[in-house]
Amino acid sequence: MTASISTHTPGDMTPDELARATAQAMYEADGCSRALGMELLEVRAGYARLRMSVRPEFLNGHQICHGGLIFTLADSTFAFACNSYNINTVASGCSIEFLRPVQPDDQLTAEAVEQVMSGRNGIYDIRVTNRAGETVAMFRGKSAQIRGNVIPVEA
Repeated sequence: MTASISTHTPGDMTPDELARATAQAMYEADGCSRALGMELLEVRAGYARLRMSVRPEFLNGHQICHGGLIFTLADSTFAFACNSYNINTVASGCSIEFLRPVQPDDQLTAEAVEQVMSGRNGIYDIRVTNRAGETVAMFRGKSAQIRGNVIPVEA
């Protein structure tokens, strides 16, 4: 994602502009996602899409991608989607189903879609696909908004 933080205040932005600015601020502060080579492809209100290449050090003893790294990609994508409203939001629970092995040198794409937002809580479904577009995992995340904002809001 090549968006830069706007010079406008968060209150002056459209929901999707705010989502992109929030994602950029989060990405710059997210050493883990950057260290794993995750790329932010698209973010809008309640939605995020990230990509990650499977590197040799991501392989487990069966020479397939370690499930923990697939989970981490899905979890990061979930984080960008649920924080897209510029309200600090954390996971309150999540689960993942691994559906097929991921081969060395593959490329994974995770797409998070908000399913419901009720008060301070949300539910997001994240589909992880391989280079061929096959679903390799499904992740469901439950979010809870906490105090504060990703991008400071002037009172």
